[in-house]
Amino acid sequence: MLSVVNTDGTTETGSLIDDIVRQGARRMLAAALEAEVNAYIAELTDQRDARGHRLVLRNGYHQARKVTTAAGAVEVKAPRVNDKRVDEATGERNRFSSAILPPWCRKSPKVSEVLPLLYLHGLSSGDFVPALEQFLGSTAGLSPATVTRLTQQWQADHAAFGERDLSTSDYVYVWADGIHLRIRLREAKSCVLVLMGVRADGTKELIAMSDGYRESADSWADLLRDCARRGMRAPVLAIGDGALGFWEALAEVFPEARHQRRWVHKIANFANALPKSAQPGAKKALQEIYNAEDRDHALKAVAGFAKTYGVKLPKAVKKITDDVDELPAFYDFPAEHWIHLRTTNPIESTFATVRLRTKATRGAGSPAAALAMVFKLVESAQQRWRAVNAPHLVALVRAGARFERGLMVERPKATA
Repeated sequence: MLSVVNTDGTTETGSLIDDIVRQGARRMLAAALEAEVNAYIAELTDQRDARGHRLVLRNGYHQARKVTTAAGAVEVKAPRVNDKRVDEATGERNRFSSAILPPWCRKSPKVSEVLPLLYLHGLSSGDFVPALEQFLGSTAGLSPATVTRLTQQWQADHAAFGERDLSTSDYVYVWADGIHLRIRLREAKSCVLVLMGVRADGTKELIAMSDGYRESADSWADLLRDCARRGMRAPVLAIGDGALGFWEALAEVFPEARHQRRWVHKIANFANALPKSAQPGAKKALQEIYNAEDRDHALKAVAGFAKTYGVKLPKAVKKITDDVDELPAFYDFPAEHWIHLRTTNPIESTFATVRLRTKATRGAGSPAAALAMVFKLVESAQQRWRAVNAPHLVALVRAGARFERGLMVERPKATA
């Protein structure tokens, strides 16, 4: 097909290179559809009626339609098949259905995959048409109703995820945190509780997710009990912030798990209790605690910290000294894992994307939609999570190996 090309290289439908790509895609798709139909008919040439006439024949073409693909909008005329065979079981006529281009298809699977990703990462459903029409050359399959159907599917996916068996997954470390999301037309925010962990092979994985009430002990207990019901073992170490609800629930459901308070959260709380002039020095003193060489040096740094600030700021210092047993718990584990165990950053980094999404839409439409959206965002981010350092040591932690100064201590040999 001839196209009028302007001096700047553009055509009536866009640029010349885009026209060439679309024409090539159209011809390749047409050839593939022809080959599919020819193979179908050739396979059934022996099917004939009582008069010897063939039962499967070509029957022209379907009406042309536009299909949105990664190469843009492509007009397609699919070949039609006249299949006269009758199914003996149902009494209905057999119908040929193309595996390449089903009758309902208006956009390629790749475009279908892009839409939820764009929605999850900040593009409002109402912006799909103006944002993608020029790029794809068509508005087929870009309506807001498409995203509505997707969110319904996400809710079903989350429900299935929440019922899977956990008895075959051994989580040695777990992180717990909650994110508060604004719900449109509601004053109260929705709280989504997230639990993720490290398997014995060192890989990180989302364990469970549910909506709760302000990270209360009852909400966390319901989540942890559900995990235990589905076969989850008690973790060796749990990492979280200062929310008392989680620690209370953990002590009830998995009392054998050790506690590790999140250092970044603790430093932020402590700094808020200080005058601005004292914050830089106090933060540096706290960093010396959690960056210490081992537990002994960390405890000495805590004692020095309390001596320096205890007289003038006793309430602020109490925030550190009250948790002196749980804040340096990570020192009893492999040194390679310390960077992962001092904070809940694996969850926090994912929450940043969630906040971007809800900010773009001024909040989720309902608690159920918020929960489904967070689930899909975390599921998408999970593909980029890297394993912990020295993953082979995770199994040793589960086996009860003892570590001092970050190094494994060989068990003493039993004497005769």
